Amino acid sequence: MFLRSWPGRLFIVSLAVKLLVALLRVFGDLPAFVEVLSSTATIGLIVALLYFGSRLFVLVKTRLLWRVRRKLILSYIFIGVVPALLIAGFFLLAASVASMNVSAYLFKDSYDDVVQDATVLAEAAAREIGRSPQTTGDTLRRLQENAARSRNYPSLSLVFVPQPGLGSAVRAGAWDHAPAPETVPAWVQERTAGFAGTVVMEKNNGTGRLELVVRAVRRTTSGPRTLGFAVADVPIDGALIDQLHESSGVKAGPVEISGDRSRPDLVGAMGGPPGDESRQFSLFGRSVAFFDAYDWQTGDVRRATVSMTYRVSELYQRLSRAQAAQLTSTVTVAEGVLLLLIFFAVLFLIIWLAALVMGLALARSMTSSIHELFMGTERVRQGDFTHRIDIRTKDQLGELAGSFNQMTGSIENLLQTAAEKKRLDEELRIARQIQMSLLPRGPVGIPGLSVTALCVPAREVGGDYYDFFPLGPQRVGVLIADVSGKGTSAALYMAVLKGIVLSLSQIYQSPRQLLLEVNRIISDNLDSRSFITVTYAVIDLAARHMTYARAGHTPLIYVPGPAAGNRGAQVLTPNGLVLGLRIDGAAEKFAELLEEQRVPLHQGDILVFYTDGITEAMNARSDLFGESRLSRIVEDHSHLESGELRERILREIEAFVGSADQHDDMTMILIKVERPEAARVAV
Repeated sequence: MFLRSWPGRLFIVSLAVKLLVALLRVFGDLPAFVEVLSSTATIGLIVALLYFGSRLFVLVKTRLLWRVRRKLILSYIFIGVVPALLIAGFFLLAASVASMNVSAYLFKDSYDDVVQDATVLAEAAAREIGRSPQTTGDTLRRLQENAARSRNYPSLSLVFVPQPGLGSAVRAGAWDHAPAPETVPAWVQERTAGFAGTVVMEKNNGTGRLELVVRAVRRTTSGPRTLGFAVADVPIDGALIDQLHESSGVKAGPVEISGDRSRPDLVGAMGGPPGDESRQFSLFGRSVAFFDAYDWQTGDVRRATVSMTYRVSELYQRLSRAQAAQLTSTVTVAEGVLLLLIFFAVLFLIIWLAALVMGLALARSMTSSIHELFMGTERVRQGDFTHRIDIRTKDQLGELAGSFNQMTGSIENLLQTAAEKKRLDEELRIARQIQMSLLPRGPVGIPGLSVTALCVPAREVGGDYYDFFPLGPQRVGVLIADVSGKGTSAALYMAVLKGIVLSLSQIYQSPRQLLLEVNRIISDNLDSRSFITVTYAVIDLAARHMTYARAGHTPLIYVPGPAAGNRGAQVLTPNGLVLGLRIDGAAEKFAELLEEQRVPLHQGDILVFYTDGITEAMNARSDLFGESRLSRIVEDHSHLESGELRERILREIEAFVGSADQHDDMTMILIKVERPEAARVAV
């Protein structure tokens, strides 16, 4: 069989050619055509092996995955093991990045303290020399000795560089790291506030190598006259590195200074030479920090990159000092938190392993029940409805076998299911009647308004809601809302909203204040996956204006009448967030975004409140009806009565949608401002 297939023959011929070429190589160099033949044989071997590898993969997959038990085991591995490894790897990587950033921050913070100390010393020297120039030497020596003793800077060096013609430089300290500056470069003198930072200079040992020095320069003045400059140097030597390590928990290593990489002297070191073990890659314990280093002579800025080493436990100890309170006589709060995390990590690992073992064990118990179900379906397919499955377990598969026996035993279950469906349909019909009864009925009772409204749920019950709340002889509140989702849950939330707004509308005259209070109440009772969009308006015919606020609802369409100049339809979209979000900071964000606006009212003005089921009605091509189309229809037919205008809009929507199904609840309120004697309501 192997030799009859072309891959098998190709493999044998190619292997024979390769063996022959290997034998010929023993006797000397090979001709060019033999080398070409050897390369061709190599390609033939690769093709044959790829073919056999693919056939082997298909065969193994077929044999391995034919049994349900093996599929379940593999599914447990892919679902339980692989994600766990990926999550563990992700958290390890995240912890590594966090520890690197924390170590860099701690080191930079300690290093900035050194720069700040140098700045303070330079400023102190400049002030005292400015007050008493004749004691310059004593001042510098005293400051240097105090800093070396109190601030732990034994290598600190100070120098006063006078202006040309005012004498020579006065030094204090060893100045072993570099020559004391005799002059201050022009780029430093141009800085009014002086200089404080890291400078790059040659070492004071004749090697020509560069080193980093923390240097601070402050101008020394006596009245309006500049006497010179006070310079404070803190060499970055072993003692300073140890001090930074003690204060930050991070050990500085080699430093690379950007520049001409062909010059080896552009690579300096804080804690060791370049290329040592601190430069090696490690997931934890290695980090880098960046800061600017200035060339003292030219002022050019170079990038200094510091390689650092640290211990995660030491970083945690330093960060946990903010929680140094004792839980017990020997355990602090931070240590207790760490022990708790370790405990839960071990507990989760044990639970995960136990779940994996239990899953593999359960795979075996499931396959026997599945086999019984397979045989039972075969008997039913052949028309044997008397067959019964032997129920051996009391798990879900056992229940499935029992259901199978019930299905094959009697058709009565189907009839009972049909009856149950009919009962549910009747309950939904009653729920729809109850929901529709919650919507307003009868006239609003305010002369000067012509109101018409409609509410068409997409299912038996829906989440759209509108209502009117009498607030006085010539004031009325108008509410339209849309609960996320459809069905019974949305209808229940709609009923809750009605009760809340009905109570609060008599207390809060401002729409914004009312919505703020509604959000506060309903956010504690609303499901975390639900929210409500609301527009609430207060129409005051005595003051001839409407005040409204919009909490994430669809815009409001306002068409000015002839008395207002017929300026065309306006889409009003004040800011506002949806009601009932149960996330951190949602209440504050809701109050911040919610905006209240006021619209003057004139005779003939039209106000259109609607839900997204109107503007998002779709045709067979999934095109939306849209706000612009709705605005144009209202504007073009603003001369109609409110009831006629409603019917016109519905006909336009039906013509646009065609045979497509209604996918969302449709609710709309049309209000037209008229003379008091012409007021009416159609719902």
